[in-house]
Amino acid sequence: MEETQKNDNFLRAAYKEGVDHVPVWYMRQAGRSQPEYRRLKEKYSLFEITRDPELCAYVTKLPVDQYNTDAAILYKDIMTPLPSLGVELDIKPGVGPVIHNPIKRKEDVDKLGVLEPEQEIPFVLDTIRLLREQLHVPLISFSGAPFTLASYMIEGGPSKNYYNTKAFMHSQPQAWHALMENLGDMTIRYVKAQIKAGAEAVQIFDSWVGALNAADYRSYVKPIMMKIFDALRTEEVPVIMFGVGAAHLMKEWNDLPLQVLGLDWRISVAEARELGINKALQGNLDPALLLAPWDVIKENVKPILEQGMQEKGYIFNLGHGVFPDVNPDTLKRLTAFVHEYTQS
Repeated sequence: MEETQKNDNFLRAAYKEGVDHVPVWYMRQAGRSQPEYRRLKEKYSLFEITRDPELCAYVTKLPVDQYNTDAAILYKDIMTPLPSLGVELDIKPGVGPVIHNPIKRKEDVDKLGVLEPEQEIPFVLDTIRLLREQLHVPLISFSGAPFTLASYMIEGGPSKNYYNTKAFMHSQPQAWHALMENLGDMTIRYVKAQIKAGAEAVQIFDSWVGALNAADYRSYVKPIMMKIFDALRTEEVPVIMFGVGAAHLMKEWNDLPLQVLGLDWRISVAEARELGINKALQGNLDPALLLAPWDVIKENVKPILEQGMQEKGYIFNLGHGVFPDVNPDTLKRLTAFVHEYTQS
């Protein structure tokens, strides 16, 4: 495919350059809300789909074809690299990741292995290579961030409060920092391998780091994030940071050497810029509104777009992921509306 045929509005917005229209993509755009995907899940598990490059590429590309989004995001789970470290996990329907050997002490951290992407997760890289041949829009790949991965590894699965994680962090700081180093190094190796395979942008999901206050973030998490983003500087692809309930960490994230900050629905684009954020911004319609009538959706989207277009460097997205009850036709209509409303 000729490079001139590619829709590069997403990449230009990430670098705060001029665009033909505000680019659109949706977190979790591939998967649970699509009937084609649900039919696949009747035959295959998530792990089976992600380990089959042809199937995984199909699932990744489907929303781009259906919704006309300006970027694809690789379909996989943030837990994908953890078994290579020795983490014993299952993805249980209705629950999420369940860890059978949770981290409790420094000795557990010391037992963790080292990820060798080409040997241990070749299916991820093969899927990326396949998609680069198929897509006419940029491919975003991603990794979970060390805090979010650690929270699963310590709690043994999803948590509503992260009590065990925060207690571990404060009561066993040496073990915590060793865990951060291990997961930070894994993230660097994992992301670099994905970029080498052809990923054109990367999103780091620190989904649950909003559970920390800013002081704890600075002490226990920010140093490893700085190390990760410093290591990715030479890769020459835009890097996006996203977390839920993390508006109080925006200034901390603005210090990091990355290009785009993803916003959830709790902070507006205008409020983020008033904080002095100088990165490109991504977001941030409340995904719950996708169940509202179209006129309600449209009236809530307009002010987000108006705020976003005040400066270069804006990408439309949701404030969190698409959930299963969303009608795919709504996302198709929303994408068309954003494109038409923001056409330059």
